[in-house]
Amino acid sequence: MKKVSLLAAVFLISLLFTSVASASVDYPVKFGMRGDKVQAVQTMLSEKGFYSGAIDGIFGKYTLEAVKEFQRSQGLVADGIVGYDTYQYLSRPGAEPSRSGKALSVIATAYTAYDDGTTGYTYRGNKLHKGLVAVDPSVIPLGTRLYIPGYGHAIADDIGGAIKGNKIDLAFESRSEALQFGRQRITIYILE
Repeated sequence: MKKVSLLAAVFLISLLFTSVASASVDYPVKFGMRGDKVQAVQTMLSEKGFYSGAIDGIFGKYTLEAVKEFQRSQGLVADGIVGYDTYQYLSRPGAEPSRSGKALSVIATAYTAYDDGTTGYTYRGNKLHKGLVAVDPSVIPLGTRLYIPGYGHAIADDIGGAIKGNKIDLAFESRSEALQFGRQRITIYILE
């Protein structure tokens, strides 16, 4: 009877390992793929400040570069493939980053794609949405990842005629959100 129980336990354990292994084989998300898994990865990358493109479910060159940059930031192999390890790091709850990044005091204003004088696209060609910020590239280079208290992770992706020196313009989805934010002096953090 003990042999039967032992064999059943070994069988169940091997079945468990087989299903875990097949689940991880099922997950890799990589260049050229399309669908919900890619869209989920793009959303997580965007929330962590690594991706500013369209969340369209297409794993193209911008998603590939964002995955590699995220992997490098976490000390992972930067192969551009979202496998088990990369997914585990991406799916961690977004804690506020440490204040070890460079702090910068700025005057922050808000804008939307619907404001007069905007095209709805950033200087770098992305559709304007929350998480993209207009900066003076001589102060904050385009492509820089930022953390803005009360706003979240962002990417320096746009420029503007009135954005000179230590000024930034935060993109919002609606005019009412932008008006509510107004104009504030805040401290932002440049993430390394």
